[in-house]
Amino acid sequence: MKREISARTSGLFYVFLFLSSLQLALAPVAFAASKGKPNIVIIVMDDLGYADPGFRGSGIDTPAIDRLALEGMALERFYVAPICSPTRAALMTGRNPMRLGVAYGVILPWDSGGVHTDETFMSESFQRAGYQTAIVGKWHLGHSQQSLHPNARGFEDFYGHLHTEVGYYPPFANLGGKDFQLNGQSIEEEGYESFLLASYASNWIARRDKDRPFFLYLPFLAPHEPLAAPEELVEKYKDLPDNRKPARSPSDVMSRMIKLTGQKTRRSLYAATVEAMDMAIAQLLEALDNEGIAEDTIVMLFSDNGATRVHGRGGGDNAPFRGGKAEVYEGGIRVASFVRWPGKIEAGSTSQDMMTVMDVFPTLAEASGIKPGDHFEFDGINVLDQWVKKKKVRRRDVQFFASEIPRYGSFGLTAFDEQWKLVQWVEQDQLSTTVTSELFNILEDPGEYNNLAQKHPEIVRRLATEIRNWRQRYPINGTRARIASPPGWHAPKDWADYPRPSNELQERPATNMAPNSRSERALDAALGERGRLIYNCEPKRWIGGVCIKQ
Repeated sequence: MKREISARTSGLFYVFLFLSSLQLALAPVAFAASKGKPNIVIIVMDDLGYADPGFRGSGIDTPAIDRLALEGMALERFYVAPICSPTRAALMTGRNPMRLGVAYGVILPWDSGGVHTDETFMSESFQRAGYQTAIVGKWHLGHSQQSLHPNARGFEDFYGHLHTEVGYYPPFANLGGKDFQLNGQSIEEEGYESFLLASYASNWIARRDKDRPFFLYLPFLAPHEPLAAPEELVEKYKDLPDNRKPARSPSDVMSRMIKLTGQKTRRSLYAATVEAMDMAIAQLLEALDNEGIAEDTIVMLFSDNGATRVHGRGGGDNAPFRGGKAEVYEGGIRVASFVRWPGKIEAGSTSQDMMTVMDVFPTLAEASGIKPGDHFEFDGINVLDQWVKKKKVRRRDVQFFASEIPRYGSFGLTAFDEQWKLVQWVEQDQLSTTVTSELFNILEDPGEYNNLAQKHPEIVRRLATEIRNWRQRYPINGTRARIASPPGWHAPKDWADYPRPSNELQERPATNMAPNSRSERALDAALGERGRLIYNCEPKRWIGGVCIKQ
């Protein structure tokens, strides 16, 4: 995992682009001659800023990410949730995290839930279709029961962490408990975390069953806090200036407060962490090349949310967009994303059409010719024609995302379509609730400078009603911003031992305290707009608010 540590001038970068383009032009297109279904590689970066890839002038060397942009398509309007677990839940299910009960907050160590086991994960569908499946990296979708574990959700192999923020060097731990495992067994690993993941993923590809396609999910910790990088990279970027402009969001208020404590910018350490991750991505791409399967593999790469813009946390840049992680402005939900499929997707192309993380599952299923199986209705759509034909796929539905992090009772909400975007800030105090609305024409004003709420009150009302109806679907015990552990809760010494074995659990998922289905429906209706007692139901006002199964 070595790379020459030297600054790349813009001139050299364009030479690299030219030579790579020439190589692509001369190389034979192998896809048409390949047999079977395409391999799938999904790489998720954690908190990378939209502006941080090197080819966008960030000052950070990212030749592997740049290569994917050169050899594939840049998805310029790719949307995710503004925080981690909701994006991952949406990716795996193709459904909006509001339905899943994973919308307002991430799954914290003391949480006992995850994504409902009735939901079919993308990995499960590909596994049933004969794909080899593996996750290498960060899970963050449930850890208290074996039924929520990656090995129970369609992944034959799991090498990595159940949680987030386990650090980049040993001991890899969360709240003092060891958190590095291989298929449920705790392991001791030495080395830098991003490089360990790349090495395992590359070796997994090399030793795969070559007669079957594979589905590989590689969710990095990087560049999430706590930042760390190899010393030579830290030294390389030590003098990198922080020229980021203000986020024009609540992040700026927190940043001003933190700066008063004397904390320094983390831009340089962030840059070192990003390049180290890019080196890991390069190793994976090299593994595909060495195996001669790059042309038969769809590689998709994106960030799980925008970069953190609070001073002293992270160091990413979401320019030209407003806001950042945990905020529903474009900087929090519109992220760097690229997809490569040689012979199918035009190299060096760009798509300005909307795509969301919910679209990934139905799109990859279509590209691979597999059936999702026993699956609830997707919220995402198949956008394969946008990739391979550059044909716009029309959307009927409004898109939604939310966050309650970091302050309990302080919600950021958004509803948007191709043109209009409503941003709502809801502050719940003990005796009052304050709602602030901002409306943007996102086609004409992607930087969200001009609030048009007063000029178009009818659009505000329409989208506000959409948000209100959407929020009613939330399970009443879904994730919230409970950033402190329950009183008296103790963390385990080893997280690999924490999930309760399935043979010690009842076969059916628990429902609620209602004694029978009739009282359950009555209680669900009585909750009204507060949320759902019955899972995966739509409240229908015309029959008294009773929840109707989809």
